[in-house]
Amino acid sequence: MSAEEKSMSIIVTKGSLDWAYPPFILATTAAAMGLPVTLFFTFYGLALLKKDFKPHISPLGNPAMPMKMPFGPKWFQGVEWNMPNLLMAGVPGFESLATSLMKMTVKNHGVATIPELRDLCIEAGVKLVACQMTVDLFGWKQEDFIPER
Repeated sequence: MSAEEKSMSIIVTKGSLDWAYPPFILATTAAAMGLPVTLFFTFYGLALLKKDFKPHISPLGNPAMPMKMPFGPKWFQGVEWNMPNLLMAGVPGFESLATSLMKMTVKNHGVATIPELRDLCIEAGVKLVACQMTVDLFGWKQEDFIPER
């Protein structure tokens, strides 16, 4: 590759629902612009390549995450709900609730899901590379992952 040729490589280290969007959005955008793109998945980001990926979101420790409700009257949907960390950490099932609300928000706004974005990456020829050391470390097998990686 000459010095004038551009490409994009991203190291993906996080596998939660909110951290999955940036690398896939950047990769599909760059691929649409004609750039060769590689996503290198390591540690918790490696979960994004699993066949049975079940994305979750953790609002705990994320102070920039006031959520708006994806249901109810417009005035209710417009309220930003700032939840204290003590509440998020102390209430059983709060992470599941936050995940459900985020998935509902994504659907209501017509935003692509993570599996859809991952499929778009594959269609666009984005190279998906799994860190073999992390695969071994976590005790996962080749058959745990999508075949395209």
